Amino acid sequence: MTYNPRIQFGDHGHRNPGGAGRRGGGPPGRGRNRRALSQNFLHDRPTIQRIVRAARTGSGDLVVEVGGGEGGLTAALAARAGQVVSYEIDPVMAARQRARCRDLANVRCVLGDFLRSRPPGVPFAVVGNIPYSVTAKIVEWCLRAPRLTSATLVTQLEYARKRTGDYGRWSKVTVESWPRFDWELGGRIDRDKFRPVPGVDSAILRLERRGTCLLPDPALPDYRGFVEVGFGGVGGSLHASLRRAFPKGRVDAAFRATGLDRETAVGFVHPDQWLGLFRVVHGLPPDRA
Repeated sequence: MTYNPRIQFGDHGHRNPGGAGRRGGGPPGRGRNRRALSQNFLHDRPTIQRIVRAARTGSGDLVVEVGGGEGGLTAALAARAGQVVSYEIDPVMAARQRARCRDLANVRCVLGDFLRSRPPGVPFAVVGNIPYSVTAKIVEWCLRAPRLTSATLVTQLEYARKRTGDYGRWSKVTVESWPRFDWELGGRIDRDKFRPVPGVDSAILRLERRGTCLLPDPALPDYRGFVEVGFGGVGGSLHASLRRAFPKGRVDAAFRATGLDRETAVGFVHPDQWLGLFRVVHGLPPDRA
């Protein structure tokens, strides 16, 4: 990615009280607002540096930050990235962030809702200590952004573990996006690193766009439909769900080719096995890797 100070972003001024922010308390008159914004602020400097290292940004990179808060992570990102555009929806926090980052020429602080912004038209990375309440929406935004290279997000620990298969199960959003994105659990963050202290621990979740898609682009709509059928069963095995929509002979051959037991429940099928099943059922050549 190359730093370009002329990059334009849309919908900067929108505010949404249910959008980007953190949960927590605060001074009288501010507490209710911060709870609505789901605000928890990360003040631990070693943890901030862990997030920056996990983001793997360089001097030519454009970073879009979600929920800049008071600017601690913003400033740390600016020390490594070419340009940082940081969205903060809380006017009080945005003012503090601007004051903290006023001397950083490569930082642009935006008062507005990240979820209502347009993705940059050039390669970019997303980084953020994001609000738990809109985690799924932020991840969806990232997966849809055509020029996104990676997203490094602080989420609830349970969410990160579910999406990366750390429980031995795989979620639909991970399986569906697997051809284009790798999902990585980057480590636990104890709840006491935040102020106010949340009720659960967090983790670093990283999504990285693959250099080469694992399926041909024309096959991706069929693959999404395949995953929809698999996760749309009424219970029982993935084999039984797929049999409802695809020829029995092909489904049986796909399970033999991937070494999967026919009784395997849908959540226990690794995303790579989903790709193997799909290739056989749809008559695609096997993965050369």
